[in-house]
Amino acid sequence: MLSMFLKHLSLRSSILATLVYSSLVSLGFLVVHIIDTRGFIYWYLGWNLLLAWVPLLLVGWLLRSLRDYPWLNWRPMILTVLWVGFLPNSFYLVSDLIHLQNAATTHILFDSMMLESFAINGLILGFLSLYLIHVQLLKRLNRRTVTGLIGLVLVLCSFAIYLGRDLRWNSWDLLVNPVGILFDVSNQFIDPGAHIQALTTTTMFLVLLGSLYAVAWRLTRLLRLLHQQH
Repeated sequence: MLSMFLKHLSLRSSILATLVYSSLVSLGFLVVHIIDTRGFIYWYLGWNLLLAWVPLLLVGWLLRSLRDYPWLNWRPMILTVLWVGFLPNSFYLVSDLIHLQNAATTHILFDSMMLESFAINGLILGFLSLYLIHVQLLKRLNRRTVTGLIGLVLVLCSFAIYLGRDLRWNSWDLLVNPVGILFDVSNQFIDPGAHIQALTTTTMFLVLLGSLYAVAWRLTRLLRLLHQQH
């Protein structure tokens, strides 16, 4: 029993160390850019990457809470709501690629590599936290219901990216200005014809995130089967 616990702890530590290493590589690119240009035009990438870590940390806290309480208890529920609220931050880094239009011609290759590095890390962190929730849901609900819930989460994330990129709302605005967010969100549904951008942006990111996560989920299952066969 002790050996299994130590093995599990070692595996979790290795995963965390790998994720930290990958994030440090991205931050290294950012430091090089700052030194080379003597400017801080991409300072927000570091902040966005920090926010991308929050959902994974919340999931870790949630998993510990689920050991002692049922999911519908107020403690896991609060953590779940916070996770859903902050998860879009992980995927939001993909939209930062839009800033390439402001890159100097002489730096566009390096800037694109740096922005892609941050985007990839955001996707990894977001998908990992989603995967952990996915696995926990499958222990409690049937597969069809879980698929629907995961799809709903991705829809919310895609719409949240639109709110952040186009309307400039942040996750913490859910706490400090919920009325303002509710007003903007309600407008999208009251008059959808006047907000075509909301539909196109949400659909675009839903297709991207949904397809990538489906591939990642399928590959993890196939790799697990392959490992069991050997």
